[in-house]
Amino acid sequence: MPVDIQSPSLCIGIVGTGAMGRGIAQIAAQAGIRVLLFDALHGAAISARDTVVATLGKLADKGKIPATALAAASAKLEVVPRLEELASAQIIVEAIVENLDVKKTLFRQLEDIITADCILATNTSSLSVTSIAAACKRPERVGGFHFFNPVPLMKIVEVIDGLMTAPWVSAALLALGQRMGHTAVAARDTPGFIVNHAGRGFVTEALRVLGEGVTDFWEIDRIMREAAGFRMGPFELMDLTGLDVSQPVMESIYHQYYQEPRYRPSALAAQRLAGGLLGRKTGRGFYAYSNGKPEPTQAATVPTAMPASVWVSQTRPDWAEAVREIVAAAGITAETDYMPSDEALCIVTPLGADTTTACVTKSIDPARTVAIDCLLGVGAGGTARRTLMTTPLTTAAMRDAAHAVFAADGSPVSVIRDSAGFVAQRIIACIVNIGCDIAQQRVASPADIDRAVTLGLGYPKGPLAFGDALGTLKVLHVLEAMQDFYGDPRYRPSPWLKRRALLGVSLLTEET
Repeated sequence: MPVDIQSPSLCIGIVGTGAMGRGIAQIAAQAGIRVLLFDALHGAAISARDTVVATLGKLADKGKIPATALAAASAKLEVVPRLEELASAQIIVEAIVENLDVKKTLFRQLEDIITADCILATNTSSLSVTSIAAACKRPERVGGFHFFNPVPLMKIVEVIDGLMTAPWVSAALLALGQRMGHTAVAARDTPGFIVNHAGRGFVTEALRVLGEGVTDFWEIDRIMREAAGFRMGPFELMDLTGLDVSQPVMESIYHQYYQEPRYRPSALAAQRLAGGLLGRKTGRGFYAYSNGKPEPTQAATVPTAMPASVWVSQTRPDWAEAVREIVAAAGITAETDYMPSDEALCIVTPLGADTTTACVTKSIDPARTVAIDCLLGVGAGGTARRTLMTTPLTTAAMRDAAHAVFAADGSPVSVIRDSAGFVAQRIIACIVNIGCDIAQQRVASPADIDRAVTLGLGYPKGPLAFGDALGTLKVLHVLEAMQDFYGDPRYRPSPWLKRRALLGVSLLTEET
């Protein structure tokens, strides 16, 4: 490795001192690395240095770093007025505008300045590292070094190999990310790299559910938070990020993959973007905001009228037993016959299928039938949100009776319209499937995929660990059922998932 990453005299240059450049400069300086700051905008680099020093000062005031660390890191930050003064840097990190031609021009200029062993790294989030490197005389020393905003808090950096990137360059950038206190993961140059690629399932499938009229956006958010364990629902996330950021990313990845159905965006988000409903930054997105906080959304009143009896399908005996325990705890008679009586509320527990299909398969009355999602557990004891699903013919009385039964122990309940895969089943299955396909394409190792997603997206589990936890055969069944119902290749299972599910091995298992 021509560059000694652990050297106390290591020097890096940062071109572009906006939010990303400042963040990278801060963590580099805190790691004891000399940082040269350059920005083509007059005064921007000086302002950036002052901002970073002020941020470090606040950390010192709060006792998060010692005063000595503040002084040492501040001394490592230097502003250079001309691009030529970056000549002493061993690594230069570009963090300028996301424009391919502008980045290519910068890298050509830098090649005339830097030493033969200097690494050129781009912080691009959406452009091809290979395309940027193609502008250089020595494309082998160009690599991706993709951080996430805010850099000091998002402890993940993707190191991306372009087609010509030399192994020593990737090794140096991985070591540099680690020295700066981040988890560094290796990825191949592909649209979205790891994190933005893996994130397609969560938001795009939620938009698909909303577009089908299955339920309201806030109900989807509640289900994904309170049943599936995500910190934010998909619509809360889009409002936080801003549709002016998230929608172009969705469209870019979709088109870069030549209209791959798994990544298909939604007209709903495009319409809101066109209307200026961007999210928190405009005061209205999917939610309306007052004083920076979302205004309250509708909460369903829990019905009180209970059914005389409840029949539970035995299609999945373990799930049936858990459901019957909840019914019994509510003081309702649970029928045990093979078929329901003429007056019973009928409960089915589909996996990947909709309630209508379950009714037809079991030859039971759709007017009296309600489904409950058991894939994530039914939350016995009133701790987790439960999701109930009707058919187009379910009567209001039976719908409300089911709601009353499953809310009797204090559990929150969401009642949705018919949907193959409920809400959580279909969104999580898409997340797992896309993660599996990233592994199948050898974009990154299975372990790095999960590390990148948990740190970069804050999911409760990485996509592959999620699939293992739920059961790979169950996830495969959900996808196959949705593909059969919709006839949409969007839901076709990844070969990575299918083979490991059939063999009964972990999705994190690499091939020898």
